[in-house]
Amino acid sequence: MNRNVLVMGATALLVGAFVVGATMYRQKQAETVAAVVHKESAALEREGAQRLGSPDARVTIVEFFDPACDTCAEFAPHMRAFVDDNPGRVQVVERYAPFHPGSDKMVAILEAARRQDKYWETLDIMFANQPAWADHQDPHPELIWGFLEKGGLDVARLRVDMNDPVYAALVAKDLKDAKSLGITQTPEFFVNGKPLPTWGYRQLQDLVASELAANY
Repeated sequence: MNRNVLVMGATALLVGAFVVGATMYRQKQAETVAAVVHKESAALEREGAQRLGSPDARVTIVEFFDPACDTCAEFAPHMRAFVDDNPGRVQVVERYAPFHPGSDKMVAILEAARRQDKYWETLDIMFANQPAWADHQDPHPELIWGFLEKGGLDVARLRVDMNDPVYAALVAKDLKDAKSLGITQTPEFFVNGKPLPTWGYRQLQDLVASELAANY
């Protein structure tokens, strides 16, 4: 009995030490990223990036995301809620970090969909059907077309427009900026240029609330 108690106690200490260590690492990483952002502030926003919310908002959330990222899909409703719950005060700027195979083509589709004023509808379709096309072990990005045909898009036009070389340059620009900011996974968030102190939705929520209080 005493031996079991000792083993459980030792395990708890190890888990606690791991959590503390991981938190300290993330905080140190955030400090490093903050220093990089200070030097590379121009890398945060790109002219022509897709935005949600008022351009006059004093709180700007920059999100680097990957259409194949399941965590990005989980965060998508929260990003819109920030804007909807704070009309005129919060805007979201979307940047791309297509790290998964085939994701660069999804970015091209998204940008081509903007020409039809169907950006957000297309992103919703991509996120809703990720399990079908974005399996990380065996991705099949070509399957997205079957879903897009049901989304009210001119698919024939989309197939042509997505091959515009401007989109490859756009992806290259966003990936270069992501690299300069030290981004290696998605989603990654910056609120008025500040990275999250530790990663998580609550931390993002708190940072947004802090910036709202400071700016309004």
